[in-house]
Parts: sequence; structure tokens; C-alpha cells
Amino acid sequence: MEKRLRFLLVAILGLSLVRCNTGDQELMLVGTYTNTDSKGIYVFNFNSSDGTLTELSTMSGIENPSYVTSFGNHVYAVSETGGETPGSIFSYKLDRKSGALTLLGSQLTGGDDPCYAEADSSGSFVAVANYSGGSVALFRTDSKGALENEKQLVQHIGSGADPERQQGPHAHQAVFTPDQSYLLVPDLGKDRIMIYRFARGADMNLVYSGEVVCDPGSGPRHLAFHPSGRWFYLINELKPVIEVYQFDKGQAAFLQRIRTTAAVEGNNDGAEVKVSPDGKFLYSSQRRDDNTIGIYAIDQQTGQLTGNRFVSCGGTGPRDFNIDPSGKFLIVANQKSNNIVVFRIDKKSGGLTQKHDIAVPIPVSINFVTQE
Repeated sequence: MEKRLRFLLVAILGLSLVRCNTGDQELMLVGTYTNTDSKGIYVFNFNSSDGTLTELSTMSGIENPSYVTSFGNHVYAVSETGGETPGSIFSYKLDRKSGALTLLGSQLTGGDDPCYAEADSSGSFVAVANYSGGSVALFRTDSKGALENEKQLVQHIGSGADPERQQGPHAHQAVFTPDQSYLLVPDLGKDRIMIYRFARGADMNLVYSGEVVCDPGSGPRHLAFHPSGRWFYLINELKPVIEVYQFDKGQAAFLQRIRTTAAVEGNNDGAEVKVSPDGKFLYSSQRRDDNTIGIYAIDQQTGQLTGNRFVSCGGTGPRDFNIDPSGKFLIVANQKSNNIVVFRIDKKSGGLTQKHDIAVPIPVSINFVTQE
């Protein structure tokens, strides 16, 4: 009798551990450039208890899937091409158990070199930023998660102060606000953040609502909202600064500007910015001469930043990074050194400790699969 009870207890404990471990697993999507030996899109299993990565599947047949995102069981990847091969976006069905992707279809984005895509919170719409095309496209999804042929295309017009990098508009990101009422589009080429009112309905409807005028020659690239929705943080590519804005009902008010490099001189080439899930810290990536991840504390009353600490990104060219849903780890895609580096986050200080390093050809985007 005693042996049988002991066996039952062990079995129950084992079942509990299996359930616990299952909860520690997240699917992670990696986009790449395919001009070398990259296979295209990589799907990894990420263990949020220890930060280890296990490759599950790959998807070829798409050129330069430089940004890969998801909604539920559907994955969307831009194909960053232009000229004779117009820019496009692909949709896939995701098998959450195996990580396998099944192609649903593709659509032209209406502009060259699409570099970013994001689904709204309902999964009914996907917005795309066309970098060289200088435009933003809005697609509706069908019942299977594929993108419908019809789209709304908003063309930007204008230029910036840099004669080489800002001869025309370059939409670099398209971000839905936390309340889903607006779409914000940083345009590197015209030194603006374009603000569009987003109205769901029978007709796709992005309506110009205003714009943020940035410093001449700054090159606004990416922004990230605080979990409260009260502030957003903008990283510039051409000038080494992050800017803090208060946001309310479609209006952005400038609060602060802080440097993104410890060096007095040299090229910075800011790339990405993210806020920790608890809203306490901001992180940024700097390329070219720096190759660092910046760490900033966020004042919970004002949204402003302090600290600007920097750590090595563990490679060269940190094009993108992301924070896992648990908030325990920060994962960096180092484009130039062909590796992905996992850092553990100290939730009290925001500090980063390098834990793992794996080889991936030209990784340029990292996103975790969302839950519906």
C-alpha cells in the first residue's frame, strides 16, 4: 500500500512538472535576409525558465523576410524587395505544436522594401511600412487569416536634411496605439512621426490626424509605447538620441531627449527600442561603432528616462531585439555577426547578463508568437 501511494505521489508530481514546463515554452519567430545561406523564416522554441532556444522549423520560398510578426495561429512576413521584384507580404498558418508554417498566400504591399508589419488587437487588420516606397499599407484579413487583395495605401511626401539618406520619405514602422485608436508611422526620410486615426468598420480607414515634427536630420526609426499607454519612446537612426513623448487622444507632446551612446564621437545608427513588460525599464540597440544595448530606468510618474547604461550586444550590428513575455530575458539579433544572443534581465536593476549565443544567418527581426 505504501509503495502504491508513493508511486501515485511521484506520478502527480511528474504531471505537475510537465504542466509547469509547458507553460515555460514560447514560440519565437526570427526574420532574416536571404542573400547568403539563410533558410528564410526560423521558428524557435524559447524556454523562459532558462533562456535556451531550440530550432523547430524553417520556411523558405520567401526572399528577405526581414520582419516577421503574428496574431494567434497566423504569421505575417514582409518580403523586403523592390524594383523588378515589388515588395510583398506573406501570410502563413502556424502549427503551435511543431512550429511548422503553411503558406496561405501573399499580396503586394504597394511600395518597395517593406520593412515592418503589425496586426491590430483583433487580428482583422495588418499594417505594413514600405521603406523605399515611403508609404503605409493597411490590409484586411479573411476568415482563414490570409490577407485580402484589397488594401488602403497612404503615400507619404517630403524629404529631410540629410542629402544621402533623406531624399524622400522612408516609412520605417507602423504601430497601433495600445487603445487601437491610432496608427503611428515614424518616417526616417522626412523627419516626422505620422499619426493616423484608425477606424474599424466595413471600410478600411486610416485618416490623417497629425504629425510629430522631429529634429532635422534625426531620422526617426522605431517607437515603443509604455504599458500604461501614456508615453512612447522614439529611437532615431541618424542622430544618437531617444526622445520621450506623452501621448493622449492622438496628440503627442515632447518631454525629453537623451543620448544613446557613451561615445562623444562616432556613428551610432540606432535601431530598436523596447519597454520591459512591467514598464520599469527601456532598452535600445545601437549599431556601427557602438554595438551596444542601452538600459534606462523609467520614472513611473513622468515617463522620463534616467541612467543610460550600456552593455555589449554580444556581436555586431544589433538590428533588432525583443523581450520574452515573462520579462526575464532580452534576445538580440546581431545582423553582422550572424548570431542571436540571450541575456537574462535583472528585474530590480534592469541589468543584463549574457547567457546563450547561437548561430543564425543574418538575423534581422525577433518576435514572439502572440496569443489570441
